[in-house]
Amino acid sequence: MAVAKIIEIISGSKKSFDDAMKQGIERVNDSVTEVTGAWIKDQRVVVTKGSVTEYRVVMKVTFIVKDKAPARKK
Repeated sequence: MAVAKIIEIISGSKKSFDDAMKQGIERVNDSVTEVTGAWIKDQRVVVTKGSVTEYRVVMKVTFIVKDKAPARKK
């Protein structure tokens, strides 16, 4: 039986929403294995002096929880 877990992250990029999403997934993959999907919950921009300076995405990332190693027989 597989068990999945969902975490929520916020990722940002100076380039685009697409780049923010890709960077967020890459960063999660640095610490979590078996990422199976993501849902973009929200998109935001940072505006400085009337110009967009950063694109941000709020994502819910799904990954599979590893099975525990089988207990050793004594």
